[in-house]
Amino acid sequence: MAQSSDPVFDVIVVGSGMNSLVCTALLARSGRRVLMLEREAQLGGCIRTDELTVPGFHHDTLSTAHPLFMVGPAYAALGKALHEAGLEYCNTSQPTAVLLPDGRHLVLSTSHEQNRAAFEQAHAGDGQAYAAALANVQANAPLVFGLLGNELWRWKTLRTVAGTAWKQGPRHLVGFMGRSLTPASAWLRQDFKSDLTAALLAPWVLHCGLSPDAPLSSLMAQVVAMTLEGVGLPIVKGGNANTVLAFERLIRDAGGRIETQADVVRVRVEQGRATGVTLADGRVYRAANVVCNVTPTQLYGRLLDQTEVPEAVRAEAQAWRYGKGNMQIHLALDEAPQWNVEALRDVGYVHITRGVDAVSRAVNEAERGSLPAEPTICVAQPTVLDPTRAPPGKHILWVQLPECPRHPVADALGALAIPEPGNWTAGLRDAYADRIIDTLAQHIPNLRRSILGRAVLSPADLAAMNINLVGGDPYGGDCGLDQSFFWRPSRINRNHSTPVRGLWHIGASTHPGPGLGGTSGFHVASALGAT
Repeated sequence: MAQSSDPVFDVIVVGSGMNSLVCTALLARSGRRVLMLEREAQLGGCIRTDELTVPGFHHDTLSTAHPLFMVGPAYAALGKALHEAGLEYCNTSQPTAVLLPDGRHLVLSTSHEQNRAAFEQAHAGDGQAYAAALANVQANAPLVFGLLGNELWRWKTLRTVAGTAWKQGPRHLVGFMGRSLTPASAWLRQDFKSDLTAALLAPWVLHCGLSPDAPLSSLMAQVVAMTLEGVGLPIVKGGNANTVLAFERLIRDAGGRIETQADVVRVRVEQGRATGVTLADGRVYRAANVVCNVTPTQLYGRLLDQTEVPEAVRAEAQAWRYGKGNMQIHLALDEAPQWNVEALRDVGYVHITRGVDAVSRAVNEAERGSLPAEPTICVAQPTVLDPTRAPPGKHILWVQLPECPRHPVADALGALAIPEPGNWTAGLRDAYADRIIDTLAQHIPNLRRSILGRAVLSPADLAAMNINLVGGDPYGGDCGLDQSFFWRPSRINRNHSTPVRGLWHIGASTHPGPGLGGTSGFHVASALGAT
């Protein structure tokens, strides 16, 4: 039982990822007595920078770029203050590119005119198709971004949908929503004649937690392209951990309290209302509201007493489906990567793939538990944008494989043995990373001789670093349509509320889903009167 001497706050925030940081900062700056608790020794959740390879080389261990944050409501509310607290962005006019095995490539820039011309050069008509797709999103921007960024169970959102139907007619609304459900693979094959233009856009749906064959993936690809055109690929100077430092300054300066190595094991509930939390070491903190940045299985299976969870909600949480795993390879380099294609040397983010079919195949293989034979390789070049992340003249690469099985049972290429089916052993992790380095070296001839250090994080390693990365899924759960929008994370609860009064649920597992946007944290802070 809580004692009257237990510390009392207005709000307790469990977890310290982007949504928690946004929520806590807004609440503290509004005068609320707020406490943020992080179970790990380091703040930030998936926002961290470490010297993973060689001293002096600063790698973003998990997440890296901030385009979603820059276009969202949290940045609009806190951006100025964060920059005053030390946050600084580095950016590029060439945010992304694709490289095919035969050396053909295409770069997406921050100039719509240049992109349209480049697409048109790849194949006549492709530039027009690209411009038409983005114009369609722009024409329906209030509806698109209203549904992607707002609380769905709100009159404001209903008015946005009704307003679109009133202004443009219900047939237009239904038609647009129907087209938005088109899988990216179908849209790309239908509208683009060049495999190169399609290959440039297809991999980006992976970063939305989707497959190119998933409903809604065409719309997400278009939204991503529009975002990259609009804001580029901003990364934080000195490393993404400086994001956390800036938030920490805001929170502490506003009187907020932060604790690390504070593992919350129970949300305390009295008469159907959250009253605080209990930590693993037995300490109790009390609060009128508790905000949890966790997965549904953790919230309803670990943090709440089962007597406080309605059976239907408990069943939904137990059935929550997690997505593909993720692997990262971090390289410290003695010199700049000398790509065979010189145009790629200044690009922020390069995808290496054979195209739409290859991405679909790799996703399918990973979902069936196989190591993809030809995975999509995502290569970020942070030191091209921010030289401070490595010693003078040195460089780093941030390599991501978004199509990994959470529990590997086979190798689709048939070359690697799986010593412990279902488990990522260190040997399997390193052998699969060797395959990726072999592929990269075909396109970057100086890569092998320039490697000073390497760190590989398998899906199992990611899961061990962060309790929310179940099986190495970085997106808080599968982002298929049945686990998105009104149904993320529950078909029963509304917005970010829970069956327990005063208990709120935020994070990647909640609407609008994964990414460094901070939007769910913003909405709950708003619901609690902070904005």
